[in-house]
Amino acid sequence: MNSASWRPATGFKGLKENWKEDVLSGFLVSLIALPLSLGIAGASNFPPMMGVLTAIVGGIVVSFFTNSELTIKGPAAGLIVIVAGAVDELGRGDAVLGWHLTLGSIVVAGALQIVMGFLKLPKFADFFPLSVVHGMLAAIGIIIMSKQIHLAVGVAPSELKGKGPLELIEMVPHSLLNMEYHIAIIGLVGLMIMFGWRYLSFSFFKKIPPALVVLVVSIVLGQFFHLFEPTYRDIKPLITPGEFTLSYNASFAGLSGDLIPVFIKYVVMFLLVGSLESLLTVKAVDLLDPFKRRADLSRDVVAVGTGNVVAGLLGGLPMISEVVRSSANINNGGKTRWANLFHGIFLLIFVVALTPVIKMVPVAALATMLIFVGFRLASPEEFKHIYHIGKEQLIIFLVTIAVTLTTDLLIGIGIGILTKFIIQLSYGVKLSDIFAPKIEIDVENDIYFVNVTRAAVFTNYLALNRKLETLPQGKNVKVDFSEAPYVDHTVMENITRFKNDYEKAGGKMELVGFESYQKLSDHPLAARKNQRLTVIS
Repeated sequence: MNSASWRPATGFKGLKENWKEDVLSGFLVSLIALPLSLGIAGASNFPPMMGVLTAIVGGIVVSFFTNSELTIKGPAAGLIVIVAGAVDELGRGDAVLGWHLTLGSIVVAGALQIVMGFLKLPKFADFFPLSVVHGMLAAIGIIIMSKQIHLAVGVAPSELKGKGPLELIEMVPHSLLNMEYHIAIIGLVGLMIMFGWRYLSFSFFKKIPPALVVLVVSIVLGQFFHLFEPTYRDIKPLITPGEFTLSYNASFAGLSGDLIPVFIKYVVMFLLVGSLESLLTVKAVDLLDPFKRRADLSRDVVAVGTGNVVAGLLGGLPMISEVVRSSANINNGGKTRWANLFHGIFLLIFVVALTPVIKMVPVAALATMLIFVGFRLASPEEFKHIYHIGKEQLIIFLVTIAVTLTTDLLIGIGIGILTKFIIQLSYGVKLSDIFAPKIEIDVENDIYFVNVTRAAVFTNYLALNRKLETLPQGKNVKVDFSEAPYVDHTVMENITRFKNDYEKAGGKMELVGFESYQKLSDHPLAARKNQRLTVIS
């Protein structure tokens, strides 16, 4: 059934054809989504149950709008920092008010995502340098870990309020020396399960999501340590999930008065970072799709925007196409977008039936899951990977991380992009070429020659992409870079993806003219400069 000639049907025909596989995958994905949704919401200063509400909306509502067949929609760890910041800044110390105002900004951002999708703007994601995107995600991972480490050893959330990531990192030794050992045991066991589960030799256990195991084990340990007793109430070791209600919660008061600049700031961040993460996930999942299907990025952004409007009105977090759950969906045999629908249905059943159990989950358990997620975003392997691409990419990556940790996400992204500009200028890229590439298309003997005669960099790739999209399908194409002084890593990555897609559609594309280029690292998609032309090293 997985042969290249067969693809699952789409729409309701696909539901009828593949419902058994999609029900099973949806169930298994929901087991991953339940604990992570609770943890992401709690870390975002939202009622934890609202994280599950977001995943339910992402499954039950968004499945009818998207054509991304294998992505799972729901709350994402990559937005924790933004959501928590919005609650603090908009609420000015009042968490409930901050939640309602943040919901308003999520709804506005969702509406703008819908507009962006209809205007076919999602290709803007190709504008952002990949090293900046990875630096942003690594910084988010560090920020997540900097707070959750304290919660995993029993530090009261009130002690962490108002502290930046660097202050929280500085506090780690103090928290470890003053840990509440019952809760720290739960945290340690949770970390051992999250980090050690993949090393188990029994394949049966590997099929069980480690986050679900942490949830169950932590509840058992919480009962064993009598965490319900008054002794522990001051540090609130158990989550207060909040009520699961379908009521209107969003407030748009931030659109007036002195809150307008902060409100707009977070609308922009939800729109920019949320859309970017979602689009990158959809592209990654398309590459993993065993049936080689390609999602319509514009349609998917409209679908996610619709989900954000609905979730925001009801009290939920912003959602994206989430990579971990989407990968699990593929591994579990999901065939169509209805697996996402079933994942939402199962989550709805869980919250109706299991709310009393959810109330027994220790905060430390959710903290360990998020430490694991944060570590994956900022793992040493990620640093090594960026270094392998090129030293200049590592500089951009590290600058983005450092500025994000010391200021905020938007400034970090901006300075990361500025650093990329400076590096490219140092390699001889002319200022006039940064946004204006020169691309000529000639046809000889039914072969299409695309001649790139100026520097090809991330800021002008969209123009190159537009030219490439005018090419008819199924032709023989040669993209010639022999006259370009410099080609950056983002262009190499994006144009290689375009080449693969073009060839899967029946055409042939060659990237030529690199004979006189010097690569800036051994990575196959490294940035490179043309030694034949006059270039400042």
